[in-house]
Amino acid sequence: MAHINSICVYCGSRFGRNNHFKNIAANFGDILAREKIRLVYGGGNVGLMGVIANAVMRGGGQVTGIIPKHLDEEEVGLKEATDFYVVDNMHERKRMMFDHSDAFIALPGSIGTLDETIEVITWKQLQLHNKPIIIVNVDNYWQPFLTLIDKFIHEEFTSSKTRDLFYVVDTVEDVVPLLKTLPEIDQETKNTLI
Repeated sequence: MAHINSICVYCGSRFGRNNHFKNIAANFGDILAREKIRLVYGGGNVGLMGVIANAVMRGGGQVTGIIPKHLDEEEVGLKEATDFYVVDNMHERKRMMFDHSDAFIALPGSIGTLDETIEVITWKQLQLHNKPIIIVNVDNYWQPFLTLIDKFIHEEFTSSKTRDLFYVVDTVEDVVPLLKTLPEIDQETKNTLI
């Protein structure tokens, strides 16, 4: 495995109407704890974010929460996280999450989850990093996004190589096995984001 010691998870700050998503977040938290992979996430103790972080901690795993100060009270930051950082703004949060992570996983979420996922994909397209990105397309949640990427390719606004910037799996159980098949990350360029 490509030295995956920490995984940044992007997911909803709400539970959503599908209880299955809550179970998936809890299951992934259990997996991270069992595999001794640190969770890096947005620091909230609400929604799927809170579910996954609490599951990791219950399993004896390590959690790094990073939250901007204006959301700390609103999202009821998980102060009990192994490491908990309050930063000045969203940009600092996203950069710090990047710096602390060896890979990125997108679970169901909303605009913020989409923003973070697109940003790390864009950074990879610009060759600012070479870390794995995995979209967990559980219950076809991310299918509209994948269809949009195909539309970009069809309309020739991007190349077909854009689909090679990230992986798509159907379940959280598929994430770690996939990571274990990937080539070693070049440690010298792992944190080359500028």
